Amino acid sequence: MARQIQIRIFPDGRIEAETKNIKGKQCLKYLLPLEQLLDAKIVDSDFTSEYYETEMGETNTEELQVNN
Repeated sequence: MARQIQIRIFPDGRIEAETKNIKGKQCLKYLLPLEQLLDAKIVDSDFTSEYYETEMGETNTEELQVNN
């Protein structure tokens, strides 16, 4: 299953993002690129249950699916 980041932008300008299918600490490396892409600053974050899982056969290649 493809790794994804679901981004929601609200009318008041608030932005929420949630990783999907990114297990363990891999999700943390998306924080800075998200801030840069969205021209925003992260003020709060929580870990999903996937953060506490490890991915079998982790590789160094990354694929991020962007849905329009």
